[in-house]
Amino acid sequence: MRKLSVILVTAAAVLASTCAKRLPQPSGVATGAPHVSWIIMSGDRDNPDQEFVCQSEPRNECVMPASRPDAQVFSDVHFYYHGAGAETRYTGSIDVGFFQGAPASRQFQANTTVPKTEKIMNHSVIGIVTATPGSHPVKFALAATVAGSGASQPIQMDVPVLVK
Repeated sequence: MRKLSVILVTAAAVLASTCAKRLPQPSGVATGAPHVSWIIMSGDRDNPDQEFVCQSEPRNECVMPASRPDAQVFSDVHFYYHGAGAETRYTGSIDVGFFQGAPASRQFQANTTVPKTEKIMNHSVIGIVTATPGSHPVKFALAATVAGSGASQPIQMDVPVLVK
């Protein structure tokens, strides 16, 4: 069992290092300022990362296919919490509005710390895309707290996502 854990941790580290090369690079964010970037993918049950939908930088239109009774669409949403030079803690919630279900089932609690020695931490959520066409935004209601400063910076944004 321990050997399997080591393999999984190693695989995760390799995957994170290869994904880091494709991370959205923020524009207009001051150096050392905490911020969150994201990538939205879609696909099927076996591979919710099959198709690129959109990302935070460079920003492009987010258009997601709707689920159908005979073909559910799955989505993998990747969140990247960027460090601010010192330990940076992100708390709050993210509502993935285009996920199927009641609002409470689409809302995820963020509680992520980017250590001083790291530049970024990531978190991903997978869900079934709604069958209801229309605008279904991703809503961020976060606070970033940088160790030593005592100040908390709100990160509030709505990402428009059109389900067709």
